[in-house]
Amino acid sequence: MSRAPLQILAIPFHRKQDDSLEYAIFKRSIGEFWQFISGGGEDDEKPIETARREGFEEAQIPPESNYSYLDTLNTIPVVGITGKFTWGEDVFVVPEHTFSVEIHDPNLTISDEHTEYRWVDYDTAVKMLKWDSNRNALWELRERLRRG
Repeated sequence: MSRAPLQILAIPFHRKQDDSLEYAIFKRSIGEFWQFISGGGEDDEKPIETARREGFEEAQIPPESNYSYLDTLNTIPVVGITGKFTWGEDVFVVPEHTFSVEIHDPNLTISDEHTEYRWVDYDTAVKMLKWDSNRNALWELRERLRRG
């Protein structure tokens, strides 16, 4: 299995009984910072396939769950992902594709990549998330959900 030159970011969300929204954020084991589900492609996976696999690996989200593409697209320095120029000296950044996934059962089972997860509202997530890319994607998702 080889590492593909792409990253994904997936934002699990659910609607509470009062119709308010919560978002699942995850505390990384290494680095101890908060982010959404993220990970790299394998072999010739398409981004949506990577999102489904990573969602299952990191939080036991069923792969058949309703994932939606978001327009937010970021880039990540390749050395920040693999520590070296994995795909040649001319590949400096890789794309990070973003997705949302609606969760109906908020009880998640996390992998050892994370020490904990929390369901939080938008404002709390914005304060806790480490990466601007996560906050940008969250803003887009919130706006899309507001508009129906």
